[in-house]
Order: sequence, then C-alpha cells, then structure tokens
Amino acid sequence: MYLLKDIMTVSIILFAVIDILGTIPVLVDIKSKTGTIHSTKATYSAGLIMLLFLLIGESLLHFIGIDVASFAVAGSIVIFFIALEMILGITLFKSEGSVASNASIVPIAFPLIAGAGTLTTILSLKAQYNLVTIGTGIVLNLVLVYIVLKFVPLLEKKLGQGGIDVLRRIFGILLLAIAIKLFKTNIWL
Repeated sequence: MYLLKDIMTVSIILFAVIDILGTIPVLVDIKSKTGTIHSTKATYSAGLIMLLFLLIGESLLHFIGIDVASFAVAGSIVIFFIALEMILGITLFKSEGSVASNASIVPIAFPLIAGAGTLTTILSLKAQYNLVTIGTGIVLNLVLVYIVLKFVPLLEKKLGQGGIDVLRRIFGILLLAIAIKLFKTNIWL
C-alpha cells in the first residue's frame, strides 16, 4: 500500500512538471506547422531520455562533483519558476530554434516532455524515492503523454482554452508546493 502511494505521488509530481495538458496549445501549433505529430516516436524518445537520466544522471553528477541533495535544491528552484510560469501565465524560460521537420523528437520529446524541469525533477525525486517507484511513475506518465499526443485535436476542442488555462494553474499550484517541499527536505542535507 505504501509503494502504491509513493508511485501515485511520483506520478502526480511528474504529471505536473511534464504538463502535457498545458502544452496542448503548443502541440496544436506544431501540428499545424509540420502536418503531423508522431505520437509513438515522441513518447518513445521522451521515455528513453527520462529513463537514461534516471539511471545515469546521478553518476554524471558525482563525476562532476555534485551531490543529489544539492541538485535537488537547485531543481526545486527551477521547479519553483516553472510553477510560477504556469500560475501567472508568463514565460521565464525561452526555447531557441525553429520547428524542424522532425518535430516529434525536437521540440516535442525534448524539451517539451523531457525538458530541463522534468530531468531536474527526476533527479530530485531520487533523494526520496527508489528507482522502481520513479520508473513506474515515468511509464505511467508516458502512457498519458501518448494518449494526449494521439488525441491533441480532440482534447483541444473538448477542453477549450479556458479549460486548459484552469488545469495549467491548478497543476502550477501543486508544483509550487512540491518545489517548496523539495527545498525544505534537502536544504539541510
């Protein structure tokens, strides 16, 4: 029962950070520019990035002399600003480059789905949860990502801009609380 609670917590945290519902307007724009979104390719690519970072991200940090608690504090600050973007409807992080013909990988898989916030969150979660719990949370989110990517036009029509904005702000507040918790938990380690 405790494992299920942890998996749900990790899944909700990742869902809030990935914010696949909040990216629907961006996905619609990319689809209109490129003609199609390859949902399987985008989901697989994002999953590969996240799982590799889950497995080797910590080793990479140790190689350059950074401990996970310090990374978690830094990650909590990044997550804090992502939450502010979601709540206030502002853009603090700018992405560079144009939409390429291979949009399913760049910019959809990376950085929209498996971007800096997601990767930071994955490593930050390692300070509190085990690999199986985080990996399961990643896989559950990838299922949701695939469904959203597959049905972007339908979801946009059903939710409308107002519905998307409400969801974005609700998950922004949850993410803000998560950032504060991560900061408080790891600041004294």
